[in-house]
Amino acid sequence: MNPLSILSSKGRQPSSSLKRQLVSLTVPIFIETLLIMTLGAVDTVMLSRHSDESVAAVGVVNQIVMLCFLVFEVINLGTSVLVSQYLGARLNDRVGKVVGVSLLVNLAIGLLISSILYFKASAILRLMGLDDVLLSEGVGYMRIVGAFAFFQALSLTASAALRASNRAIYPMLVVGLVNLLNIFGNYVLIFGRFGAPALGVEGAAISTAASRAIAMVILNVILFHTVLTRFPWEIFRRFPTRELSNLLKIGLPSAGEQFSYSSAQIIMTFFINMLGIEVLAARTYVVNIVMFGYLFCIAISQGGAITIGHLVGKAKLRGAFIVGKYVLRWALIITVSLSLAIAVSGRWILSLLTDNPTIISIGATLLWLDVLVEIGRPVNIFATNALRATGDVNYPFYVGLVAMWSLQVFGGYMLGIYFGLGIYALWLMIASDEITRGIIFIRRWWSMKWADKSFVNKSIPS
Repeated sequence: MNPLSILSSKGRQPSSSLKRQLVSLTVPIFIETLLIMTLGAVDTVMLSRHSDESVAAVGVVNQIVMLCFLVFEVINLGTSVLVSQYLGARLNDRVGKVVGVSLLVNLAIGLLISSILYFKASAILRLMGLDDVLLSEGVGYMRIVGAFAFFQALSLTASAALRASNRAIYPMLVVGLVNLLNIFGNYVLIFGRFGAPALGVEGAAISTAASRAIAMVILNVILFHTVLTRFPWEIFRRFPTRELSNLLKIGLPSAGEQFSYSSAQIIMTFFINMLGIEVLAARTYVVNIVMFGYLFCIAISQGGAITIGHLVGKAKLRGAFIVGKYVLRWALIITVSLSLAIAVSGRWILSLLTDNPTIISIGATLLWLDVLVEIGRPVNIFATNALRATGDVNYPFYVGLVAMWSLQVFGGYMLGIYFGLGIYALWLMIASDEITRGIIFIRRWWSMKWADKSFVNKSIPS
């Protein structure tokens, strides 16, 4: 059957069982993401009570560390797609091989990155322009956190496999537990409570590394008691190069799309910095505020992608298409509604964060302009996840690369900086990029050109 004929098949809503599956994935992913965001805010607040220098130094280090973590996502994104498709196709032996290869490869990459972050901490932070005061704070933190970065590599791999196998509740529970341990560890080691020495920034680093070690152990124990019964040692005798190849085919363009987006945001921040401290501060506040508006979109898109991957693995393409429409509709409704609510209460929210009237005025206007951004953003978040889940991994990368850098970066520079139209023109170009990509991705989903991209060797049913 031609894939396009699926569009005329009966059924406009996912079945009740698919809706339940979607909810069981979305809710824990939402809570887990919220906990991660909240933890970052708590860490900043606790360190701010130690010193402003520690906050600045740790902020720079964390940017570097998070960029390194994108390298782990090359394998993890592929793991999520392959595990979901193979489980849908009941190819359980291949699930074990994929997870085994993913753990081995990310362990090797994690150890390499850990050694670089530990031994080159001072050189890297000097390249970032830290002065001697911040350098002394940052190097100690980076060496401790960086030396154990491989813990996070293994944790992220286990989390990806658990989510793809409909067990998203376990990563959520582990993140919740680890967050509590990290907050307690920060309190004890930063300020020297309960007889412990007051270690400041290094105390925060020890707490973070220990928490990640605990998370890694718990997640992998759960993984080998639920998804896998044992480690597939046979991969050492005959390494499954096919699975590694598939992991890289998915992971490289998928992580490349994320890296491209992150790089574009860094360049846009550089442009905004040219407009003055108050404009940069307003942008920082707005970015952190609107993040909570599209949090639900991230959760339902990731949950929807796993569900779509299972359906594609079962060769149920009509079901995958319908689930995609359902996820997209709710992602748009919730995100746009929340962005409007945030814009309406923008001045009040900003006044809780700053008493600078210029920053409040700029930020309040940006929050209204951001409503346009949030028309396109949920479509793009949905589409990159959904298309990746079907195996259509290259299309989002190419579209993102062209649209982001031509509209957002080049167009933003020309209007906002070269022609001097300022921050509002830059924000409008961000909106134009998001909306343009959104239109392209909607056409791609409706075209069904993703229907033959599956990594499971099954033909489309007639």
